[in-house]
Order: sequence, then structure tokens, then C-alpha cells
Amino acid sequence: MYPDVADLRDFYQTPAGRIARRMIRRQVRTMWPNLRDLSVLGVGYATPYLRPFAEQAERVVTVMPAQQGVLRWPAEGGARAALTEENELPFLDATFDRVVMVHALEASEQLPALLAEVWRILVGNGRLLVIVPNRHGLWARSDRTPFGQGHPYTPAQLARLLDRNRFTPSQNGEALFCPPQAPRGWVRSGEAWEKIGARWFPRFAGVIMIESVKQVYATTPRRRRALTPVRALLPVGQTDGVASRDGIAPCSRRRSP
Repeated sequence: MYPDVADLRDFYQTPAGRIARRMIRRQVRTMWPNLRDLSVLGVGYATPYLRPFAEQAERVVTVMPAQQGVLRWPAEGGARAALTEENELPFLDATFDRVVMVHALEASEQLPALLAEVWRILVGNGRLLVIVPNRHGLWARSDRTPFGQGHPYTPAQLARLLDRNRFTPSQNGEALFCPPQAPRGWVRSGEAWEKIGARWFPRFAGVIMIESVKQVYATTPRRRRALTPVRALLPVGQTDGVASRDGIAPCSRRRSP
């Protein structure tokens, strides 16, 4: 079950959320240092990790599952976030060069369908980066963070899942060695935690990250009709454009004619 988008937004405003964003974003940039002239899609709640690519990539957009709700992104300029069903992404085949999945895989109730859709919208040599809670890490054991919800994975389990769904793992990464409920001073020393953990305790990282390549020899699925991106509608008195599954703000999800 997906966490509510309002809870995800609130988490990333806490000290633990800020350190998670900083450390995971740094590892993402290490794995993907140059996305110039590429198209990038975020799936789940990927917006905390997409901003560094906005000025470099040709196009950066994100989709959020209907069970979670959608948050307007970015706050300034035109909206580049849409609500979607996880088994029918609103894009034509071979649209994106890169896909980042965060707060998605561990919560999905339609994993094969979701991964099939990601496979479909990636170009022939497209790459998928999945970020999930590590079964051996402390963050998966804390229900105060979204990394403590859903189904955690070991690196081997995640690699097998991707391979079964027509993705070939190509590189691994880890992040979040700082305890999720550490005293405030420990959170400030997150950089030191990352260096020590990556060197001596990689097994106990809070999240694991696997980049995989689309298997181009797999059978091509049927083409789906593109859907119209939706826009989050603000309720009276709201300023941050949240549309959640429980009706914080309504969103339309109509198909294009």
C-alpha cells in the first residue's frame, strides 16, 4: 500500500527527511553523473531527487500513483507532475532514456504490471534506477519514515526481481547509514556516517539502489494510448497543491479522446 503524498511531503521537511534527500541524491548523482540531453521520468515520489537533473536533462517529469496522490511539482513554473494508474503510464512507447523509481516498488500491489509499463516507455538502451528500503538496514525497521513501510529487499532479491521482469542489473549503490532516529547532532554528521558505513558496513545501508538496463531482446508489448497528464487542484486556502487519495484536493484523471 502506498503512503499518502501528504505524509511523504511532510517527512522530507523533517531532519531525517532532509538527510535522506541529501545522501540519496548524492548517490544518485554518483551513479548518473551526466544526463545531458536525455529525458528522465520519476515514478512514485521521486521529486526530492529530480531537481538536480532539471537544468541538465532535456526533459524531467514525474508520475505519482493514484493510490498515493499527487503533489504539484515544481513549485514554480509549469507543472511536470501527473497522477497515474501504475499499470498504465500516460506515455507512448520508448519515450524516456532514464527512469527513477522511489517510494514505488516496495509499495506496489501490481509489480509485474508496473515494471512492464516502465519497460515499455523506456528506449532500447534505457536505464532504470530503483531505490528501495534495505531489508538489513535500520530504516526499514522504523515506521516513522516511509522507508519503514512496504516490502524491503536485499540486493539479491531486488536483482532477481528486475531480471525476471526484463531488466539486466548493471550497477549497485547504497545510502543512509545514519540511524533514522539519531540525536540531532548525529544527523548533522551524516556525511561522516555515509563514509564510515559505505566503507565498513555496506550491508546495513538504509536503502539499496540498483541500476538496470532494458533487455531489448524481450518481446515488445502492445502499444498503449497516451493519457492526458493531470493537474493538482488547490482547495481554498491551500498554497502547495496537494491532491491526495483521501480528498485533500481533487484531481481529474481523464483519458485523452
